[in-house]
Amino acid sequence: MKISYNWLNDYIKTDLSVEKVASVLTDIGLEVEGVDKVESAKSNFNGVVVGEVIDCIKHPNADKLKITQVKINENEILQIVCGATNVDIGQKVPVATIGTILYDKEGKEFKIKKSKIRGEDSFGMICSEEELGIGENHEGIMVLDSHIKLGMPIKEILTTSSDYTLEIGLTPNRTDAMSHFGVARDLASALKSRKVKSELLPISIEEFKLDEENTNPVQVEIEDANLCPRYSGIYLKDVEVKPSPEWLQKKLRTIGLTPINNAVDITNYILHSYGQPLHAFDADKIKGNKLKVGSVQKGTKFVTLDNVERNLDGTELVIKDSEDQPLCLAGIYGGLESGVSSTTKNIFLESAYFNPISIRKTSKKEGISTDSSFRFERGVDPNNTLLPLKKAAELFKELANATLVGEIIDEYPQPIKEVNTVLRYHKIDQILGKRIHRDQIKEIVKSLDFTIISDVNDVLDLNVPTYRVDVTREIDVIEEVARIYGYNHIDIPEKFSFTYDNNQQNEEDLLEDSITNLLKFNGFYEVLNNSITTKKMEDTNYVELLNPLSSDLSVMRQTLLYGMLQTVSFNYNRNQKEIKLFELGKVYFKTSGNNYLENKKLGLILSGNFQSNNWISKENRSSFFHLKGIVYQLLNSLGIQPSEKPIHSNLYDEGIELSMNNTYLGEISIISPSQLKEFGIKNEVYFAELDWDNILDLSTKRKALKFEEISKFPGSSRDLALLVDKNVNYFDLYKTAFNEEKILIKSINLFDVYEGEKLPVGKKSYALNFIIQDERKTLTDSEIDAVMNNLINIYSREFKAELRN
Repeated sequence: MKISYNWLNDYIKTDLSVEKVASVLTDIGLEVEGVDKVESAKSNFNGVVVGEVIDCIKHPNADKLKITQVKINENEILQIVCGATNVDIGQKVPVATIGTILYDKEGKEFKIKKSKIRGEDSFGMICSEEELGIGENHEGIMVLDSHIKLGMPIKEILTTSSDYTLEIGLTPNRTDAMSHFGVARDLASALKSRKVKSELLPISIEEFKLDEENTNPVQVEIEDANLCPRYSGIYLKDVEVKPSPEWLQKKLRTIGLTPINNAVDITNYILHSYGQPLHAFDADKIKGNKLKVGSVQKGTKFVTLDNVERNLDGTELVIKDSEDQPLCLAGIYGGLESGVSSTTKNIFLESAYFNPISIRKTSKKEGISTDSSFRFERGVDPNNTLLPLKKAAELFKELANATLVGEIIDEYPQPIKEVNTVLRYHKIDQILGKRIHRDQIKEIVKSLDFTIISDVNDVLDLNVPTYRVDVTREIDVIEEVARIYGYNHIDIPEKFSFTYDNNQQNEEDLLEDSITNLLKFNGFYEVLNNSITTKKMEDTNYVELLNPLSSDLSVMRQTLLYGMLQTVSFNYNRNQKEIKLFELGKVYFKTSGNNYLENKKLGLILSGNFQSNNWISKENRSSFFHLKGIVYQLLNSLGIQPSEKPIHSNLYDEGIELSMNNTYLGEISIISPSQLKEFGIKNEVYFAELDWDNILDLSTKRKALKFEEISKFPGSSRDLALLVDKNVNYFDLYKTAFNEEKILIKSINLFDVYEGEKLPVGKKSYALNFIIQDERKTLTDSEIDAVMNNLINIYSREFKAELRN
């Protein structure tokens, strides 16, 4: 949020420099992130003098140009080619002579030189306000008062000023400080606590009066007082919509706003002065001269000021006319048809308090964020609608010649009361670790506009002003006292006391640490992705947020895949060629009966190079089997021996499901190209998602460790090359072998798969290696051959496998 130093001084009187003010604001929690100097004009105007146009003729070679003779002193006349439509004989004008340096609206300097324009010499430039940097009017030259002395330097006539903008990093709960007066109020409290001379200037509306004290031409009806607890308004007649005066435009430009016209600029000025959003309706476009605050039927069409047609669903709070046609999204955005324009003559000016939750929901649903909605959804002061309204009305009278008609409307059926809380002195001592004098505490509390109801037995009974929506508990009041007192004034003790926690880290955390370390030792990097994702990426059983941050972040994730693919894409776009990532995180599902399920998953992703090119080995691309090997290493380290079966999904090209004792462990897959295309990934990606909760339950790490003696007897290795149908999977061969010989076969490894022209159609070749071992004795060749012949017979019978030579 930007605050103008000069604007701030309209509400607080102090001799502090801008640097000191920034330091104090930072100390009390309104952190100033930067201070920038703002000049009303960048040029020093050296070389710009007052001239008089003594001749003006049409340019012979250009319809829109004129050749002028401009006298800049008694002895010198300059010929200047000018394109302004308003230049004429007898005018006193600012003339930039040759060599003068000016600045364009982007801040880039340019030097005035002798030039030839369409064949005619030009020895300078007659300037507009924009070219001098003192305004935005570029439609014509600046015409000076005729009594100004010829040849006078322009800098002796124009008044320029400098200002500073303070960029405050405001926390969302501090709505009370989202204005110049709010910051001044907080600053005054801090300076008073520090015994620095200052004065918070009072805001007076005592002189406010109506011009015509009859019935207000517009009636207001609040249909839902819960969504609109208070609605105030005033009628302004015979308004002249025109450009704002320079002082108002300058204030708005200083904080980064572009002046529009006096009607819009006044509402923006009041908003940034007092923090209360206002809205101006063209009163002649209010059908039936009645405003109703409520909802409309589902499906009602409404075109907002940005010329976007919106389809309302009936949950939005709107301001509508007597025919229930919406005129404004309450507290958020006005309507295209009811807004103030250059032809507006009569205005109904609104100042209201709307339910913050309602405003936030509509703002997020429609994707609209405005200065008004930003404040309403955080909570403005419900008891401060009239003061800003009256201040705005006075400005309309002054700057737009408006007439105030009828009584001020103020519908407030159930006034919102101040929050009551207590403050115990000993609790402040305990929290801050320091004893602050009780009188100073009461002084701070009073300076923050808290009302002390009673002070009995070292307990303050307090009422909190309604503009402090963030203060509802005792701890909040303690924070306010500490903030104004100054955290830097609370000494750091030389001695710290603490209690040593002898509790051991729980077993699940230790297990998680061991697995993450195992993955890191294998070259994996841990990632943490957002648990909130877009609805398009999930199925129908998603968990939807009641108050989503945006339409792209509206549901809870059901898989770690999409977030990890975004990370892969991010890394590929930055020329990372070796992708090894893992994530431990939760996924969320909606089950039958509107119940919810939350599971912890371990996701692993491989892509690109598994091993970079080096002097020992060549570049090695990641593969499905690299990932499978790491998953098996992980599971085996936990005492889990999984079984596997093939799976099919629109997410995967190929994949396997892992389980043990009918308990689901997870999946390993090759992600389909169609999914990768959505993320702009061109390389193959291998992904595993493991059910961490089930793995923890099965892990033998959570039970007593068992040790077995290494066998004294050697094992033997045998190979089989089998010709099988293409639909036969390796897993089927693997499972069949172990089912047939559970004791002697210790391991099976697939070391070659071949499909080619030399094989019969519809066939492929598997090369398998078997390790055969007996823990009790050394096996003879005949015993080993018996095992292998038995396997050959089973494979031939069940899979029609043939031995290859």
